[in-house]
Amino acid sequence: MSEPQKLYEGKAKILYATADPDVLLTYFKDDATAFNAQKRGSIQGKGVVNCAISTHLFQQLEAQGIPTHFIDQPSPNEMRVKAVTIVPLEVVVRNIAAGSLCRETGLTLGTVLPQPLVEFYYKNDGLGDPLLTPDRLRLLKLATPEQVEQLHTMALQINQILTTFFNECGITLVDFKLEFGCDRHQTLILADEISPDTCRLWNQTESDPQKRVLDKDRFRQDLGGVESAYQQVMQRVLSHS
Repeated sequence: MSEPQKLYEGKAKILYATADPDVLLTYFKDDATAFNAQKRGSIQGKGVVNCAISTHLFQQLEAQGIPTHFIDQPSPNEMRVKAVTIVPLEVVVRNIAAGSLCRETGLTLGTVLPQPLVEFYYKNDGLGDPLLTPDRLRLLKLATPEQVEQLHTMALQINQILTTFFNECGITLVDFKLEFGCDRHQTLILADEISPDTCRLWNQTESDPQKRVLDKDRFRQDLGGVESAYQQVMQRVLSHS
């Protein structure tokens, strides 16, 4: 039997073709990167954990009317997904000030925002994934005005669902990154993954600003205990329906 055709390898996943051109196979890696891949490492078991969490969250979102690329999970670190053309925008939703929002605005870490903040970043590693203003969005034509509005609306809907879900797991959803793509019918659907790699997650039973971190910031900031934090998120997510 021939090896599956590798279509793309990113920082965290490998995408393979299948016999069906409308279906792709995503392999979740243990590789970890930060600061636009300037920091590299490995988180043992991350692929299995992120695949399991993403599978569960995609199913939760589908059940509440959010279209996603998820089809099924044939193995612990593999996900079959619908083939999409990725929109070259990273959509970030922020509920609490952290990370670049604090660095670029002076807001204190942990400041609760009066309403969720939706930001668009150019998905371009060579440029460092820059934040885009509305005028730059229109200039670059990375998405139509209608798609941008739809992305904004869907991001807020997803935020509401995930915030409630994580809160019931005893976890605060600080902020997170989403990616979307268009299927062969040109329908905009949620793609990529939702995991501790793409979300900032704080343990609600911890007040210490380092001990509460349950996401990739443990890797970024050399806080240690990365694997156990990821495992804790998976256990809480999978035990909640």
